[in-house]
Amino acid sequence: MAAGRDDDFGGREIDDDELLDVADNPEQAAELHRALRTLATNDKIGPELREMAREVLTGRIGMREAIQSDRYMSAIGTRLDEMRTAAQNLSPEEREASEKRAVGLREQYEAEHGPDEDDEDDPWTRPRDDRP
Repeated sequence: MAAGRDDDFGGREIDDDELLDVADNPEQAAELHRALRTLATNDKIGPELREMAREVLTGRIGMREAIQSDRYMSAIGTRLDEMRTAAQNLSPEEREASEKRAVGLREQYEAEHGPDEDDEDDPWTRPRDDRP
């Protein structure tokens, strides 16, 4: 994104490079930028997380400041609890469909970006039956 570009939120939108203080590399910064745009425009997320994303995207606060904010971290925690509850309430059929979607998304990501280096050691990427 070009520096100084007007965003959809009433001002200049940050560049991917402005997220490098919390990202490990430019690709990760670009992914974070896309995720923030998704959060900022998704009505299902909740007002606090949409606000956080918009504040970061417009440069009013930095990403590091956002993740250190009790208010925003509380909103993230609340959303994670909602997601955990929803996942626990899935039927076996819904769980299987969800896992298939996750595998498909992972394969799509790897086709575009290559495999992650540490996948073998990551318990979140191992099949459910292989987790400790």
